[in-house]
Amino acid sequence: MPTFKSTLSSTYSANDIAWLSLASAQRVATKHWLNVLSTLTLSPEQLTNSSQHHTSEVSTLFQQVSTSLVEKAMQWLKSESGRCLITIESPHYPSALKQLQNPPLVLFGLGDPTLLNSHQIAIVGSRRASHQGKQIAQSLARDLSVNGITITSGLAMGIDSAAHKGGLEGVGKTIAVVGTGPDKVYPAKNSLLLNEIVSDGGLCVSEFFPGQGPKQWHFPRRNRIIAALTLGTLVVEAKIRSGTLITANLAADLGKEVFAVPGSIFHAYSEGCHWLIQQGAKLVTNANDIFDEIAIRPQQLLIEVGDEDEKSKVNSLATDKLLASVDYDITAIDVIAQRNAKTVSEVMASLLEYELRGLVAAVPGGYVKLRGK
Repeated sequence: MPTFKSTLSSTYSANDIAWLSLASAQRVATKHWLNVLSTLTLSPEQLTNSSQHHTSEVSTLFQQVSTSLVEKAMQWLKSESGRCLITIESPHYPSALKQLQNPPLVLFGLGDPTLLNSHQIAIVGSRRASHQGKQIAQSLARDLSVNGITITSGLAMGIDSAAHKGGLEGVGKTIAVVGTGPDKVYPAKNSLLLNEIVSDGGLCVSEFFPGQGPKQWHFPRRNRIIAALTLGTLVVEAKIRSGTLITANLAADLGKEVFAVPGSIFHAYSEGCHWLIQQGAKLVTNANDIFDEIAIRPQQLLIEVGDEDEKSKVNSLATDKLLASVDYDITAIDVIAQRNAKTVSEVMASLLEYELRGLVAAVPGGYVKLRGK
């Protein structure tokens, strides 16, 4: 077994680098390494630096160690500040992950690793979410974040992206658990979102080594981390057969709360949520439904006076008859005009004001309500 000399010795111990070495054997289930270490009562450093304790079985495991992956990881860690290696022995490594049958031996982080032990709620759902679904996810994430909850998701398009954006709007932070190496962004169009997450004090975390791109088998592994890290998983739009429901089922298997937002019975992306509710998931229409189950009191004092004034202003606007005539589903402009006995041009002028205030959004076929009554 080769040993690795690292320029990271001032930051990481020889034991940390040994954990990194064991983790590079990606065809070896991590439980095998943990069993070997427990049986031989050796530290990872002792195991990697000496072959005298190696049985033929252990030697076979070591054949899977990848020196190239270890070297790439070391290069990535030392190239910029803000990058970190979190081993299973690290104080930042969350105990919740150790419940997994095969917990990751190391995590690569970009940002604040202390967030791994914060109160987290996962928000997941379809990549091809509806406009309304994305608005719901962002709104619920914002309400949770305003109350100090960390929003955890997978940086995918659709619901995941909306959840991260909502998390950025509150005092809480957001964690992106990715299915690639920490130096890769998938999908690439979320590069700006990831930069915003990290610069805002959030965290990007992965068990995959630098240089590794997206593979189909990466995402179920990513999902198990999301499920394990969080107090509960909220599903917003999902088909019956989807990775989202896998995440929800993993959360349930781990004894975590599962939440689901109901939708139209005619919408295929509501089927997964309705099935979860039938199986006992908590139906969610607002953030308080979540707080009722996780036994954490909302930190309402975190809301500034200015924020309360703004909410009052929005609620005042939301009583407007014209705004009330816009549905949360797509509402045609001529229907809105008919409901208010006004011309289309008059209605469009008012809707433009509401759109600028974030109360409605123009979508193909008309408008949808975002907030208000």
